[in-house]
Amino acid sequence: MIKLVYVWFALKIILCGCQSDQRRNGFKKARTDYKVSKIGRLPAIVDESSGLARNEKSGSFWTHNDSGGKPELYEVDKEGNLLSTRSVTEARNVDWEDLAQSSDGTLYIGDMGNNNNARRNLTIYTLPPDGSPTSTITFNYADQKDFPPAREKLNFDCEAFFYHNDYLYLFSKNRSKPAQTVKLYALPASPGNYTIAAQDSVLISTQVTSADINPSGTTFALLTYGKILLFGVSHGIINFKNPQDCIKIGKMQSEAIIFLNDNDLMITNEQQKMYLIRPK
Repeated sequence: MIKLVYVWFALKIILCGCQSDQRRNGFKKARTDYKVSKIGRLPAIVDESSGLARNEKSGSFWTHNDSGGKPELYEVDKEGNLLSTRSVTEARNVDWEDLAQSSDGTLYIGDMGNNNNARRNLTIYTLPPDGSPTSTITFNYADQKDFPPAREKLNFDCEAFFYHNDYLYLFSKNRSKPAQTVKLYALPASPGNYTIAAQDSVLISTQVTSADINPSGTTFALLTYGKILLFGVSHGIINFKNPQDCIKIGKMQSEAIIFLNDNDLMITNEQQKMYLIRPK
């Protein structure tokens, strides 16, 4: 049975294309040809990589496992070699789903996975670069009234976020059917307890699993099962109004993405593989 589910999931990702996004949202087939290359393999201890951030001091990367993993960050190089392990002793890993990073090197760990849409303890851990104690941001969704909501309203899971101009931008992973609306939320990147309301939404034909914004703040990327969607950023405003490229990748259960520069991307999947996505 498990093997059949795996085959079904793999087939679904392979068949996942950009046509619906082109039709609904004005995406173009990638205006630039992109090459997707395998560049490394993560160590055995990272068996469910679900977030990526850069270690600015060394040029390496931080990653972590998702639900059930230890409250640890793993430092790896571009080939996936394990360089160090950092325990986050003040945190729990209920369901870590993504990493974000501010320009000063502060890391944000998104413990906000919510598969059943029933959690009330959604948390983002803040790790200052100077080694100061970890602080917490907690939040709830203004539009969630039931825990869990009805099956057709299962849109309060979040596995994707990034930092931009003192805010954290969160993107929902819609688990309801047939609706495919991805909601965008904004949250102050400072300790506190917040109620957040959706700021924008877009129809996307597959689930969003990670997000990042490029260093110049001109483009953000949403990683999904099977493809990457790129949106332009105008005047520093994050929304879905400027769809750019749709890049088909089809690399299994991909759940972490990071911009290496303004154009090149790296992703990891839960099969421990690392890929570079680069314009040809």
